[in-house]
Amino acid sequence: MQQSYVYILKCSDGTYYTGVTSKLTQRLFQHDIGFYPDCYTCKRRPVTLVFYAEFTDINFAIEKEKQIKKWSKAKKEALIKGDYDDLPNLAKKKFN
Repeated sequence: MQQSYVYILKCSDGTYYTGVTSKLTQRLFQHDIGFYPDCYTCKRRPVTLVFYAEFTDINFAIEKEKQIKKWSKAKKEALIKGDYDDLPNLAKKKFN
């Protein structure tokens, strides 16, 4: 069974990029060299790998990638830091 990875990169402008791949090392190299000129990270290099998680089911990995992409920057940073207890509170909307 092939491993899949959801990963988060921190870009030079302070933003985060979330992706999914089955070849993490190769994909990181592609981000580093700007292999895909139209990719979000190409003009925001250098990038740094700040988080990744392994999955045995590519469909579940894709589902998690889509979920994380919708998260706020604060929630992504809590995930990156391993502050898992903070994640539910960061999902709540703030009303004035």
